[in-house]
Amino acid sequence: MERRDFLKGVGSVGIGAAGLGAWSDLVSQAHAATGEDYKAIVCLFMFGGNDSNNMVIPYDDARYAKYATDRRSIAIPKAQALPLTMNGATDYALHPNMVGMQNLINTGKAAIVANVGPLFEPITRAQWQGGQGRRPENLFSHSDQQLQWQTSSTMMATRSGWAGRIADMIAANNGANAGYTALSLSGNTPFLTGDRFQPYKVSASGNFGFDFYNPTGNDPLSKAITATLNRQAKHLFEQQWQRTVTRSIDNQRILTSALKSSTITTPFPNTGLATQLSMVAKLIAARGQLGLKRQAFFVSIGGFDTHGSDHYNSHGNSMGQVSAAITAFTNAMTELNLSENVTLFTASDFCRTYRPNGDNGTDHAWGANHFVVGGAVNGGQMYGKFADLTINGPDDTDTGRWIPTTSVDQMSATIAKWFGVSAGNMSTVFPNIGRFATADMGFMKAI
Repeated sequence: MERRDFLKGVGSVGIGAAGLGAWSDLVSQAHAATGEDYKAIVCLFMFGGNDSNNMVIPYDDARYAKYATDRRSIAIPKAQALPLTMNGATDYALHPNMVGMQNLINTGKAAIVANVGPLFEPITRAQWQGGQGRRPENLFSHSDQQLQWQTSSTMMATRSGWAGRIADMIAANNGANAGYTALSLSGNTPFLTGDRFQPYKVSASGNFGFDFYNPTGNDPLSKAITATLNRQAKHLFEQQWQRTVTRSIDNQRILTSALKSSTITTPFPNTGLATQLSMVAKLIAARGQLGLKRQAFFVSIGGFDTHGSDHYNSHGNSMGQVSAAITAFTNAMTELNLSENVTLFTASDFCRTYRPNGDNGTDHAWGANHFVVGGAVNGGQMYGKFADLTINGPDDTDTGRWIPTTSVDQMSATIAKWFGVSAGNMSTVFPNIGRFATADMGFMKAI
């Protein structure tokens, strides 16, 4: 391995100091409720802006007819849509490539949260048109709304993610290997980044940056690295570099050892997203070896920025990958007997415009529908208010850019409450939550 590859490896597995602070009731609540003192949340981010207008569609005759007329060439044929039985009715259906998700929802293992998006405060169409009410900065921008979803903040100065802020609180009480409290399978992510805590980046393939190095080895590269790390450094920056690399090597060996005893027999599809979730399942299976009580994970899939005529087929392929990967992951949690201990949820930059553009594609929008999956979910239901799919209707800014009726804060805070965030700490994790009617939407079972 060349020196530049070694230095790149250092960066890929670097880890920050564990966060400070205590959270006295977190562990006791979870243990009493589940029988095992462990909980994990998994954020599945769909980069580019998922067209949830074609992920969850109206199924009753009147609204479907209007949907088909409005969406024209990109509408899902009703005969192919997968009907859902929720709230005692069959008013909605899923994309035809989401058979796995259909089964999860219809068997009560997953729920839909409707028309979610970043909000500074509730806002109506009348306020929007009149230039009234505060709104998120740089709406319809990929980078800005990705950040807003992951940080649960509409102010661009915020750089810590809501899971990272939780990690700041709990890392000190999360065991000797608290550096693995937050793990990203998708590179750098604000979602897991705290004010003090930094996420640990893990390769989905299981190959880590220091596999080539043996601290007691006699090969030239190992000897050179050992000498570099052990020499008496005079410069403060070099001393810090030595400490960071040494800590990274130690952390990798701990993780590699734990994963060797982690066995998952559940099959996963051969896709990038499924490979990431397979590694998450293995990491969760290694929770005992790592001694962790709480973990947060980040995985992702790209390819959702579909402005052109490839929208229909491209989006359909992505929906199939998402559904199959989530289904396999859910099966793996069942294998580990951890269905009620692990909750997965989806997120994305934004939805796509309801009305197709001139190229039979879609453009950037706002409010979107999302999934929450796991045994702790009050599944088989839709939460929040499904958008009124009327161009220039009460939920529309223009061309079917739906004004969210549920804020990212509300959806995220509901998950965080299940994870163990107390009412007293909720405003620390979600500073804007007090602007909304409720911090608990009810889609998670009581602790």
